Amino acid sequence: MKKLMVAATLGGLMMAGGAAQAADYQIDKQGQHASVNFKISHLGYSWIYGRFNDFEGTFSWDADKPEASAINVTVNTESVDTNHAERDKHIRSEDFLNVAENATATFTSTGVEVTGDNSAKVSGDLTLNGVTKPVVLDANFIGEGDDPWGGYRAGFDATTTLKLADFGIDYNLGPASETVELILTVEGVRQ
Repeated sequence: MKKLMVAATLGGLMMAGGAAQAADYQIDKQGQHASVNFKISHLGYSWIYGRFNDFEGTFSWDADKPEASAINVTVNTESVDTNHAERDKHIRSEDFLNVAENATATFTSTGVEVTGDNSAKVSGDLTLNGVTKPVVLDANFIGEGDDPWGGYRAGFDATTTLKLADFGIDYNLGPASETVELILTVEGVRQ
């Protein structure tokens, strides 16, 4: 789940419509201006929302040539947080993320297809629960510019839906809970 969220967020960073030159950005982990969130149905009766509290990444983005952008993100899977300690413990277990064997999830972009003035599809390889699969993130450019501390920032969001079984997660939560939606928001600081 973490990887997907991170992938979606990073995909947004590759949108057209921003800075006039290619630049490298560090995801603003220190200021908590980025998030990797997810939502999954609980038995078809309600939604469970969660996030990964610990992740890091970088991206390279050129508004004039967004198809040449690149993104790399690593998520600490043990940092999963659904605001319920016992459920989080279960998600960390072998039934789901198996954090004892798979302490991180990663996303590495492989391509960007611009789909509009501020949107793109970001393809990449997501490794989650020890399984690597290609995923596509629907990304959007939010904005960019100078910050009050003398830096320059760019922000994006992205979403994707993952099939849990594709990543070796086959714990039976019922047919309404076979997929998880990742919602990523990323703000990067130009280096």
